[in-house]
Amino acid sequence: MAENEEPASDEVRVLDPRTLRGLAHPLRMRLLGALREYGPATASQLADRLGESSGATSYHLRQLATYGFVEDDPGRGKGRERWWKATHRGTRWNADKFLAHPDPAVRGAVNTVLHEVATQHTEQMSTWLGTLHEWSEKWVSASDMSDFHLRLTPELAREMRDKVHELIESYREKEVDRETEGSAPYRVHLHAFPRDED
Repeated sequence: MAENEEPASDEVRVLDPRTLRGLAHPLRMRLLGALREYGPATASQLADRLGESSGATSYHLRQLATYGFVEDDPGRGKGRERWWKATHRGTRWNADKFLAHPDPAVRGAVNTVLHEVATQHTEQMSTWLGTLHEWSEKWVSASDMSDFHLRLTPELAREMRDKVHELIESYREKEVDRETEGSAPYRVHLHAFPRDED
């Protein structure tokens, strides 16, 4: 399977209530993430990568296609072999808008998506910690696992979050290709939330 190929479109998909419900399944989210990270693949290849049955991956890929997250990649494969590719490089949504949605199915979908994202972030961090010894000193020193405690208003918190997003996005124009010696995919997770005083 070809890895790290760009999805068909460089756009970021903005979710609406319908597409949010279509994405809100742990396996669908993992399938879409794998296609975005590793490039086009067949249902069988994705099943092997994710430890699932090819029947399950095939079904959920068709569901993702129904909602416009993936599409056929007809330039690949032969015969009955069906290749899939992501249609967008990322997904964006307004969680607080959906959390207040009048439809309980939409609120449930938000809950599913948020918990699956948290689960995936935990798995990725655990993998990093479990393989830390396999990475060079340069990569270990370029990693970070920090937390910061501040007292802010919601407006200041949003301002800080937006500035962090802008900073990270500014590095997209500095990205190197996969042939660049010493390069590797670099994952950044941002978790920012208020806490009770107690």
